Amino acid sequence: MRAVVFEEFGGPEVLRVQEAKEPHAGQGEVRIAVRAAGVNPMDYKIRRGWFEAMMPTTFPAVPGAEVAGVVDEVGEGVTEFAIGDEVVGWASSGAYAEHAVVGVVAPKPAGLPWEQAVALPIAGETARRVLRELGLKSGETVLIHGAAGAVGAVAVQLAVALGATVIGTASQANHEYLRSLGATPVEYGDGLVDRVRAIAPQGIDAVFDTAGQGALPDSIELRGGTDRIVTIADMTGGELGVAVSAGGTSPEETKAGLVEQLQLAAAGDLKLKVAETFTLADAAKAQEISEAGHARGKLVLVP
Repeated sequence: MRAVVFEEFGGPEVLRVQEAKEPHAGQGEVRIAVRAAGVNPMDYKIRRGWFEAMMPTTFPAVPGAEVAGVVDEVGEGVTEFAIGDEVVGWASSGAYAEHAVVGVVAPKPAGLPWEQAVALPIAGETARRVLRELGLKSGETVLIHGAAGAVGAVAVQLAVALGATVIGTASQANHEYLRSLGATPVEYGDGLVDRVRAIAPQGIDAVFDTAGQGALPDSIELRGGTDRIVTIADMTGGELGVAVSAGGTSPEETKAGLVEQLQLAAAGDLKLKVAETFTLADAAKAQEISEAGHARGKLVLVP
């Protein structure tokens, strides 16, 4: 099969498309013919070797965790899915390829496009998990940094659905998009504290940082401390006393959340914006855009 592979750590230039050995479904797994693969910040961080202490890489490595496609092989013990089923989930063999093995998997609603379906596994689970960690409730005000990105946009909608007031940081070009999701947009950068206080003189109850671009000191000032601030993107958070969320949801709960959110998306009650699609040959370009951190919505590879 064709796959995107890297055999050393480095910049986007280490990625290349080549023939790779096809993976096969093991116990409790399915293999799929990939129709779409999600591009996530974790992908470039692994490629650069930043997560070796937690997630050792075996070369040659195929990047990617989010994947959607058609089941073409069923592992032992699998009874829920059959060959030909359309599914979405987490790839255990790497997603940037023509075939991928999937462990945690959910059925894809028939009317939901592949590119939108693959935007949900990581963004949906992360947004749901962190809002729960923050203990966000109806009537509260939450500040979401990087609100126009894949995780941020889902978090905005889930928070609005809870009955919270949402303020989202984003570049000016993304402000109308955030308004369409129910958030009040605010420009990031110098003067952020004053701009947020002008919008929310009653104060900020919680902060969700999806951007990791130096927003934590301002967030701490707005909260008057580090309580109820969670980051998924700033690994210096711990040094500041801010909680860094890196997962921990059980496979069963993760799957249940994905099934629910896929149904919401299919019904039009959860909007999933695809920023841009790429072929496998353009995976390096996709990761470069991801690393720059300014994509409006999801970056997707289509084999």
